[in-house]
Amino acid sequence: MKQMAQAGQAAHAGQTARARARAQLTGEIKEEARRQLAAEGAQRLSLRAVARELGMVSSALYRYFPSRDDLLTALIIDAYNALGESAEQAAAQAPTTDFRGRWHACAAAARAWALAHPHEYALIYGSPVPGYRAPAETIAPAGRVARVLGTLLADAWQASEATLPVPPPLPGQLAAQAETIADLIAPGVPGPVAARAIIAWTQLFGMISFELFGQFAGSADPADDFFGYAVEQLADLIGLPRP
Repeated sequence: MKQMAQAGQAAHAGQTARARARAQLTGEIKEEARRQLAAEGAQRLSLRAVARELGMVSSALYRYFPSRDDLLTALIIDAYNALGESAEQAAAQAPTTDFRGRWHACAAAARAWALAHPHEYALIYGSPVPGYRAPAETIAPAGRVARVLGTLLADAWQASEATLPVPPPLPGQLAAQAETIADLIAPGVPGPVAARAIIAWTQLFGMISFELFGQFAGSADPADDFFGYAVEQLADLIGLPRP
């Protein structure tokens, strides 16, 4: 029995060591791929080039990522999760009932992450990579920032329902679309309010993209004051109560 237990422990230790080695090499592959994104762009990402830089044969790398698209998907999921985690942690540091503070913190964190990781931001919010189609597993990570906004909006609505204005009814298909969004990320929030949250979400990333890609040159550059002012106006748009 003792020998069997020792054999089992040895096998487990071997599996753990292999898992650690695999995780380490996977991380090194993705880090080299990020360097290539910065130097060459997503369109020119190559498994062979990544393998060459790491001193691997390409056939060995294929055991980790069978295709370029699999590697792109891993990078996209990592980028969405890193961005989402930054927004979640920042919003969580604001007082729970300071809804505008949570919104400002979320927006500032998203902007700071994008400015610190421009090539990863471009991968998820820039031009689509020709021939690549994002699979379903990217959907949940992509929605993390939106869920931060939805959660604080639902909290604000629950706390201040009697005083928050409801915008006019929505036209056509937008009414059903907004209700679906509300059900997913902001339960209990009326559809017209959820529609304004969608506006705020898209405006947030539009402003970040404008700044990151140099579109504010000659107008709102540096963009610190503009960004803070715009985020406050968006808080008014979605009806977040003031402290």
